[in-house]
Amino acid sequence: MGALKCATRSGSEIMLPHATVDGFRSRVLGGVLSRGDDGYDRARVVLNAMNDRFPALIVQCGGVADVREAVMFARENNLLVSIRGGGHGVTGNAVCNDGLVIDLSRMRSVRADAVTRTARAEGGATWGDFDRETQAFGLASTGGIVPTTGIAGLTLGGGIGYLNRKYGLACDNLISADVVTADGRVLKASVEDNADLFWGLRGGGGNLGVVTSFEYRVHPVGPVLGGELIFPLDRAKETLRFYRDWSLAAPDEVRADATLLSGPEGPALAFIVCYCGSIDDGERVLRPLRQFGPPIVDTIGPSPYARIQNLLTEVLAPGFCHYWKSGFFRTFSDDAIETLVDFFAADVPSPFAAVAIEHLGGAIGRVGERDTAFSHRRAQHSCLVLRAWRDPAASHDNIAWGRSCYGAMEPFLEQGVYVNYLGDEGESRVRAAYGANYQRLAALKQKYDPANLFRMNQNIAPAVGRATGMAS
Repeated sequence: MGALKCATRSGSEIMLPHATVDGFRSRVLGGVLSRGDDGYDRARVVLNAMNDRFPALIVQCGGVADVREAVMFARENNLLVSIRGGGHGVTGNAVCNDGLVIDLSRMRSVRADAVTRTARAEGGATWGDFDRETQAFGLASTGGIVPTTGIAGLTLGGGIGYLNRKYGLACDNLISADVVTADGRVLKASVEDNADLFWGLRGGGGNLGVVTSFEYRVHPVGPVLGGELIFPLDRAKETLRFYRDWSLAAPDEVRADATLLSGPEGPALAFIVCYCGSIDDGERVLRPLRQFGPPIVDTIGPSPYARIQNLLTEVLAPGFCHYWKSGFFRTFSDDAIETLVDFFAADVPSPFAAVAIEHLGGAIGRVGERDTAFSHRRAQHSCLVLRAWRDPAASHDNIAWGRSCYGAMEPFLEQGVYVNYLGDEGESRVRAAYGANYQRLAALKQKYDPANLFRMNQNIAPAVGRATGMAS
């Protein structure tokens, strides 16, 4: 008869009889893949090419019933479980070695309602899927800055994006969610239904269940005024000081991210700008930044919102190895600017390396730090060190550069970190990611997932019985 080797949640191995696996396959409408099956290798690929993992089973869910079957099968057999939405997480936790992957990528439908200004999307949808449907009505909600990013991972971690200063985070626009919990229940989470679960979903990562659909508020957006500005590296310090002061005073309609980058054409300081108000007002608001210097490249103009969402698609394309490290600035001070530019200019690596200063504030800060599980509400700018390379053999040097760069900036950063940018950095950084809300999330974890079935994430140990524990 034979058997299939599988990893358990405790790290041991079991052999599942093929008859047991075949019985499971027969109950899953969407399909179940294992090694050797057509489509298996495609289904196990994630954004970060440093992660090359081989699951025992990939459950390509066709709907909520399939998700529930997968959760119950994994629970009954004590299998290691991961959940795949868009597969963009830098840790690669969407896929696990020798475990069971609950793959939502076939569940991608999106339905927008122009009358109620709401949109409902299945858990495997990407922001490209979402924007395509909502923009047909001239609507949008805060979403990821690359269209292949999954809506699920981004929203569950908080969800910053080009509209965050006007309309808040992705999780701030969440109205309700349908969730399959670790015991196989299918729950609605909203302000009225399972309110504690709804609170935890808005920033608690994938710790509390498998979200099979999300309902969002959407807003009139487009065309926007946006594009790129590029300045030479030797003018970066003065330009960043000007940008800092300008961005702190800017209206909510604008998000402008500054990035020191090493690209194919050499090092430079680049800005990606998105103004989501009237074009005339945007021209006035952006004029000081566009005229400072002036820049050597200026592509800003009226544009479909989806075009701005695609500006970083090439940089974050599959096939690259990635190392990210991130934090929130206490203040983006003159000393921080001096340190950053000096470090970057002294050791400019070959493509691709970047340090992005992301523009926060606005509507993000008008939500209380305990109102949602995402607690990092006061920061005006964040810092993301990003290193990408093709050759896995070059990983050591590239990671070392990323760590050194972050180390230079660390004195200017808060302890907190955006969970969606967090790598495998240890329990203290996980706690910092959830911030002031960690203990409340741990209590929710105990309530909804006491055996820590959902552990392939930035894991929160249940408040009681912590030995079931942290992911290694």
